[in-house]
Amino acid sequence: MQFHDRGHAGRELAGRLRVRQKQGALPDPVVLALPRGGVAVAQEVARALGAPLDVLVVRKIGIPFHEEYGVGAIVGDDDPLFDERALEQLGLSESMLAPVVERERAELHRRERLYRQGRPAPDLTGRTAIVVDDGLATGSTARAALRSVRRQAPARVVLAVPVGSPEAADGMRDEADEVLCLEQPPTFMAVGLCYEDFEQLTDEDVLKALHTTAEH
Repeated sequence: MQFHDRGHAGRELAGRLRVRQKQGALPDPVVLALPRGGVAVAQEVARALGAPLDVLVVRKIGIPFHEEYGVGAIVGDDDPLFDERALEQLGLSESMLAPVVERERAELHRRERLYRQGRPAPDLTGRTAIVVDDGLATGSTARAALRSVRRQAPARVVLAVPVGSPEAADGMRDEADEVLCLEQPPTFMAVGLCYEDFEQLTDEDVLKALHTTAEH
């Protein structure tokens, strides 16, 4: 299945999550979107579940000669979480990527300040934290996000994405209490190929989604 856009993917995901909610599997939910792309998906989920929407800013750590290839990720002021196998295969060390980490952390804090606008992060204690993104490729950002969320003592952690590689989705099952990945193409190539419209979102799009959802 190819999704028309992130809104369509979010509605499909929301339908499945609504069933789980009716079954009592998602008590006291809070939806955490990985911006930017995950926000448009998560907006539909939060609306369907009647849950608050917030952001969990995660930055991918890419390799110097191919920034889109993630070998790790960072959340907040946490230590970077690296894919040790990928580093070994590429002949890279954590120290070699220190400038990349520094740059990405600066951008992470910029986005947190912009998106939050002084609001504190939600208290996840005892709640169902539903982490939402627009897709799952290597899983590096999702893994960092889930571990950060887990440290905040929620009662339950759920990862919900419209599409992902089968390997990455399977690898997340040790990180979350439940993984919902609607589409797992056996020949997965890239998240964007699973959408007809995969236009990049802006900071303004994120702020609008957060504001609109808060009004409902």
